[in-house]
Amino acid sequence: MKKLKYILTSLVMLFSLGQVMAESEKEAEAAFNPQKIIFEHLGDEYGWKVWNLEIPLPVIVAGQDGKWHLFSSTRLQDGATYEGFRIAEGGDYSGKVVEVDAQGNEYRPWDLSITKNVLAIIICGLVMFWAIFPLVRFYKRKPLGAPRKVPGMMEVVVDMLYRELIVGILGKDARKFAPYLLTLFFFILFSNLLGLIVIFPGGANVMGNMAVTMVLAVCTFVVVNVSGTKHYWKEVFWPEVPAWLKVPVPMMPVIEIFGVFTKPVALMIRLFANMLGGHLITLVLISLIFLFGAMGAVVTGVTTVVAVAFAVFMTIIDLLICFIQAYVFMMLSTIFISLARAKGNEVSD
Repeated sequence: MKKLKYILTSLVMLFSLGQVMAESEKEAEAAFNPQKIIFEHLGDEYGWKVWNLEIPLPVIVAGQDGKWHLFSSTRLQDGATYEGFRIAEGGDYSGKVVEVDAQGNEYRPWDLSITKNVLAIIICGLVMFWAIFPLVRFYKRKPLGAPRKVPGMMEVVVDMLYRELIVGILGKDARKFAPYLLTLFFFILFSNLLGLIVIFPGGANVMGNMAVTMVLAVCTFVVVNVSGTKHYWKEVFWPEVPAWLKVPVPMMPVIEIFGVFTKPVALMIRLFANMLGGHLITLVLISLIFLFGAMGAVVTGVTTVVAVAFAVFMTIIDLLICFIQAYVFMMLSTIFISLARAKGNEVSD
């Protein structure tokens, strides 16, 4: 009987220990879920989390009844349903606002909500106004003056980009396209720099959202093809190649037409992939500190030092990448415009 008692007691203790360990693992996962945290940062949200607080943002949706609904994102927190809307937790619409009917079916409504990325774009626009317009006002008051501080720094960057890049590639067409190209550069640059700041109003991964980079690429696509000359379109539909490459099978025209659309696609993917990769690597390195936290003080200490060192190194590299990606996007857009502005055998000088 004593042996049976000991066996039963041991089994109960092992079962209890197993339960405690299972609950501890669940608590640890609940305390830190790297996948959730990483994808929350990289994705878009209907609120802006700042430490333990969340800044509510307006949700603007149109239901199946055709009526528009406006309410705070706090109404949809923790899986709550408000006016028939909720945030989907899985499926094709995961993380998006959906409308739920009486049978529990989910439908994606027209969504014009001010999300985290939308607010970040608005903030970026305000930062651009703050950085650039003082320079404009300064030269209106003092045409021969020399600006200092932020306006002086902006003048150096604008002058370098305009004289070295835009004028060097577009020549006499530089003044016509400089406003668009410089706006493109500063929007990408400021969006990337704000994304490196970990607290509000920074931290949003705007250029890591393919919808944003797609809009920028479409803008360049429209500017290039609307401003294209007759010679440009002739080279697209009837390029100067041997006739057998054009008739009876229009091999080269098909390739040229395909190239018209692949250029903006390349711009979109290059910017998106580079900025997403930079944010992802930094977040993964920081997550290692918490993942190895349960392995003892020594392992945690070593992991923390290594992870922080690499994270700081990647942040410094990201500062350089922010400028490089903005510069490359603007440079390629300038080159594409230059090719579209070609006349005969001459390129605009």
